[in-house]
Amino acid sequence: MRVLDTAALLHWPVEQLAAGVCAVSQQEELERVSPQRSLLVQSLDSIEWRDVPPSWLQAGKEAAAGSGDLPRLSDVDLDVLSLAIALDATLVTDDYRLQNVMQSMNLQTQSVGTVGAKKVWRWELRCTGCRATTPVPSNVDRSKKGSVGECDVCGSPMHIKRAR
Repeated sequence: MRVLDTAALLHWPVEQLAAGVCAVSQQEELERVSPQRSLLVQSLDSIEWRDVPPSWLQAGKEAAAGSGDLPRLSDVDLDVLSLAIALDATLVTDDYRLQNVMQSMNLQTQSVGTVGAKKVWRWELRCTGCRATTPVPSNVDRSKKGSVGECDVCGSPMHIKRAR
């Protein structure tokens, strides 16, 4: 069984999408990125579209928090990750953060069009002022870029950096 990230839906030939599992939330993302491809993909009977139960989503968030990748994952990323974890399926994605979470749990990934992540990275919050570091908490602000909180020591912005 394979869970397909939006990259696979966009770039793989239709035949390769057969028997893939996708999150319902991906439909809106696909429509926004490529309306024509969205029509083609949604016309296929060979893709299983699934809603993500809250308990599965919580497990996905906890896994992403554990690797430190949570703050940089979108809602759709979390849905796809949660499906792959709950179904114990291979996650097909080019997203290095998703690959990092899966590999940190010793779960299988497959790349769509890239080489893929070679090793697991650990992340930490680092202050831009005093350089203090802390582990990435599970309740950290989620943002694709920029700061994800304020330093408890000096109040400066905290950014996600690779742990040394």
